[in-house]
Amino acid sequence: MSGSSESSAFDLLDFHERAVRTASHESPDAMRDLVVETLTDAGHPPDVDDAGNVVVSRGTGEHHIVLNTHLDTVPPHVPFERVGEPPNAEGDAPSDPEGDVVLGRGACDAKGPLAALLDAFLHVDPPGRLTLALTPDEETTSAGAHALDLDGDCYVVGEPTDLAVCTAAKGRFEGTVTVEGAAAHAAHPEDGVNATAAMEAVLAALRTFDAEHGPGTHEQLGAPTLTPTVLAGGEAANQLPERATVTVDRRSVPPETATGYERALNEHLEAHVAAGPVPDAAVAFGLTERPTPFLDAFATPTDHSLVRTFEEAGAGDSRPFTAATEASYFAPAPVVVFGPGVLVDDVGPVAHARREYVRRSDVERAAAILRTVLSGDPTSV
Repeated sequence: MSGSSESSAFDLLDFHERAVRTASHESPDAMRDLVVETLTDAGHPPDVDDAGNVVVSRGTGEHHIVLNTHLDTVPPHVPFERVGEPPNAEGDAPSDPEGDVVLGRGACDAKGPLAALLDAFLHVDPPGRLTLALTPDEETTSAGAHALDLDGDCYVVGEPTDLAVCTAAKGRFEGTVTVEGAAAHAAHPEDGVNATAAMEAVLAALRTFDAEHGPGTHEQLGAPTLTPTVLAGGEAANQLPERATVTVDRRSVPPETATGYERALNEHLEAHVAAGPVPDAAVAFGLTERPTPFLDAFATPTDHSLVRTFEEAGAGDSRPFTAATEASYFAPAPVVVFGPGVLVDDVGPVAHARREYVRRSDVERAAAILRTVLSGDPTSV
C-alpha cells in the first residue's frame, strides 16, 4: 500500500474533526468545499456534477469498486466536542480534550465513515479502478445518488454499522390510503357514506395484507412491516365525513418493489372495504410523490467475496443494516454497508440524536479495514 506524497499528508482524525465542526444540516456546500479542498490538496482533484455529487477516480483495470457516503446531516447542528465516554441519555458527558469519543452532529452519520473512506481512497494502490462518490442529500431526496451512473462491479457504502459488514437493508415506501364517502347529517347516517367508519375495514386489511399478498419472510431481513402512522378524517362532529385518510409506512424486503406493492395493496383494500361495514365507500392507495425513486430493499449474498474480504480484514460478522440507505440505488450489484459508529446504543438513539458520537479509535479501525480490503481485489470469487 502506498500513495502520493500529498495523500500521505492526509490526517484521518484531523479531517474528521474538521468535518464534524462543519455544519451541513441546512446545506452540504461547506462540507463539499472541505472534501474538494482535501482531495485537491492530496493530488486528486474531483469533479462536482450538476446534482452536487463529488466524484473522483484513481487506478485502472478490469474491476471497478465504488466507495460512497453522504455529505449532509439532519438538523440541528451539534457542535464538536471531545469527551472521555459516550454521553448519557440527556446527551451529557464530561469534557476531555484528549478523550477517544467525539460528540457532534454527523460524528457517526456519516462523517466518521466519510473520513475512513477518504483515507482508504487516498492511501491504497488499487488493483483496478477505485471511485469515491459522495452524495449531497441522502437525508432528504437522494437526488444525488439517483443521478450517479458509475457502473461499479461492487459498492461500499459508508454508514455507522459498528464496524460490522452489513449485507442487506429493508426498503422504505410511504403512501396514503384515501377513503371517499358521502357527507350527510349525523342524525340521518343512512343518507350518507361514512368514510371514517369505512376505516375499520381499511385498518383490518392492513393487518392481513402480508399474510395474503406479501413477499414472505426474507432469509436475511425477516418479514416486511406495514404500519399505519397518521389518521385523519371528518370536519364536524355532527356530520358524516366524506373523506378519511391514513398514512402508512412500509418496510419492504426483496423482491417487493414500490410499484408492485402499490398495485397489490390497492387490490387488497378494495376487496376488504367492499366486504366491510361500509361497502359503498371508495378506497384508493397512492405512494407519496417524490422527485426520486423510493429506497428499495437490497440483499447481497453473505458468502459473496466482497463480504468475505471484509470479514477476513477484521470487520464484524455480516448482518442486515437496520435503516434504509442509498445502497439500494446501487443494487443489484454487490453492495455492503460499513463504517464506525452506531445508530443506537444501550442508552438510546445515537445517530440523528443530540448525543451523536463516534470513537476515534473506531474511525481508525474502519480506515485500516478498508485499506486491507481495497488493497486486494474483493470482486474476485
